Amino acid sequence: MLLDSASLYFRAYFGVPDTLRSPQGEPVNAVRGLLDFIARLVHDHRPDQLVACMDADWRPQWRVDLIPTYKTHRVAEAAVDGEEEVPDTLAPQVPVIEQVLDALGIARIGSPGYEADDVIGTLTARATGPVQIVTGDRDLFQLVDDARAVTVLYPVKGMGNLQVTDDALLLEKYGVRGSQYADMAALRGDPSDGLPGVKGIGEKTAAQLINEYGDLPGIRAAALDIGSRLTPARRRNIVEGAAYLDVAPKVVRVADDVPLPAFDPTLPDEPADPMLLEDLSTRWGLGTSLDRLLHTLTTT
Repeated sequence: MLLDSASLYFRAYFGVPDTLRSPQGEPVNAVRGLLDFIARLVHDHRPDQLVACMDADWRPQWRVDLIPTYKTHRVAEAAVDGEEEVPDTLAPQVPVIEQVLDALGIARIGSPGYEADDVIGTLTARATGPVQIVTGDRDLFQLVDDARAVTVLYPVKGMGNLQVTDDALLLEKYGVRGSQYADMAALRGDPSDGLPGVKGIGEKTAAQLINEYGDLPGIRAAALDIGSRLTPARRRNIVEGAAYLDVAPKVVRVADDVPLPAFDPTLPDEPADPMLLEDLSTRWGLGTSLDRLLHTLTTT
C-alpha cells in the first residue's frame, strides 16, 4: 500500500475540525486525521507493506523547465523560493506527521527533485505483487494496471468510502485504460496543474482520439496525414499544439526510476521508538487517534 501522503493530510486538514488541538492549543487536526486514515486503511485492507510517499519537491524544476506554467497558481504570492501555498495552520503540522510516522516505524520516503507521485511510480514499477495506491489525485490513475494488480483507492467520502479504481472502472468512466490515462491527461490539460492542453480537446474528445488512433504519437501522426478523418479544426489545433505536446507527456507521466534510499516497507507491529512516540503523543495530544492506530497495527 502506497500513500500519497500530502494528498491525504490535506484531506484530513480540511475534513477534520480544527478544534482538535494540542495541550498548548495548536491545531493537530491534520496529524490526527491522517493517523485515523491510516488506521482505517490498515484495518480494512490489511496490507503487508505500507509506505508513506512524500513530496521532496512538490514542483520539480525539470517539470517547470518543460512547462513554465506547471503548478504556478499554487505558489504562494509572498512565498520565497517557489514555496507551495499551504494553510498557515497546516504547515506546522507536517513536521509532526513526519516525526510520528518515523517513531511508529512506518516507512516515509521522498526523493530530492521529485514529487510523491514519482516515488509512487517507482515503487509500483519495482513491485512484484499487488499494489494499492491511496490518493485523492486522479493523475495516479495512469498507474492502474489490471495485469499487475495495481489499483488506486480514491476517496469518495473519507477512508470508509473508497473507489477501487481498476481498468474496468476507468474504461467505464473515462473511456481509456490506465496505460492510456496520461495521454488523455496531456491532451485535455489540467488547469489545477497549470497544463493548458490542446485547444478544443476535452476529456471525452481526448478519449475518442486515443481509442481511434491508439496513443498520442498516433494522434499527432493523424494530424499530419491529410487523408485521416480528423476535422480541419481539430487537425489545426493538434498541429498548433506541437510545442506543448512535445513536452507534456514527460511532465504528465510519473517517473518510474527515481533514486530511493534504503528502507523497510514492512508494516510495523510495534513502534520503532516507543519512548519518542509517547513523548510526541503527550506533547501534541494525539490521544485516541494514535491509540486506535497502535491497536490496529498490533492486532492486524
